[in-house]
Amino acid sequence: MSAGRPTADAELVERARAALAEDVGDGDRTTAWTIAEGTRGTARIFARASGVIAGVPLADATLEAADPGLVRRWRVSEGDAVEPGDELVTIRGALRSILTAERATLNGLSHLSGIATLASRYVRAIEGTGARILDTRKTTPGWRRLEKAAAAAGGAVNHRMGLYDMVLIKENHIRGAGGVGAALAAVRSRARAEGLEVEIEVTGADELDEALRHGPDRILLDNLAPAELADAVRRVRERPEPHPLLEASGGVTLDTVREVASAGVDLISVGAITHSAPALDLSLQVEP
Repeated sequence: MSAGRPTADAELVERARAALAEDVGDGDRTTAWTIAEGTRGTARIFARASGVIAGVPLADATLEAADPGLVRRWRVSEGDAVEPGDELVTIRGALRSILTAERATLNGLSHLSGIATLASRYVRAIEGTGARILDTRKTTPGWRRLEKAAAAAGGAVNHRMGLYDMVLIKENHIRGAGGVGAALAAVRSRARAEGLEVEIEVTGADELDEALRHGPDRILLDNLAPAELADAVRRVRERPEPHPLLEASGGVTLDTVREVASAGVDLISVGAITHSAPALDLSLQVEP
């Protein structure tokens, strides 16, 4: 077992077993035919690029599912920064088990570390502005909790986990309800009764003014140019307190995120953190 690590929760175990089943099928023929039964060995996972690590619990659960006899000694934890050549973990035990688990282990660890790495780049890009980076629900089906944990490991703040833990009124809700005011009036008392925050999306000054008359907790400023964002911030801050939190969203990139933050918004949501993060380049190497 891994030194000092708690037992993996049910979701991690399920995800690990599914990844192994998908890869191994009815048998790892290459490993079985090249590695003599009973051969023991040592392998190490290294970083091949700069980044931020996430997915250690999943990788640990995958190795455990492959062979409980594998001894893992991790050198990193969630959120640790690594450079090329840094060792993440040493694995000792049956060499067949190590090689059979290699790809499933690296896939999860690389994917989640890629999310953490991209999140950290956005967070660093707005340092000193006072704004915070949010993730979104644009996640891989079935991976949301893990991907949001990875975003948090990179320094982002988790937005709502799903449709159940926050009220977020978007453009189609507004159209269906008959307008900004009607949509907010329909949810406000129910949301308060359940202790849920209410956020509404606006696309211009008229919708912003209407939203402000109904007192949402947050206002989502969607696809506004930096000058429009700055004007929206001014209009809100000139009103009596309490002020709703202002979130900018829509087409934000690493090249534009600091300009968006400098407009004075509180939050910036970035879907790319989870839906477009490149995997962090990692490698597993067996000792000769």
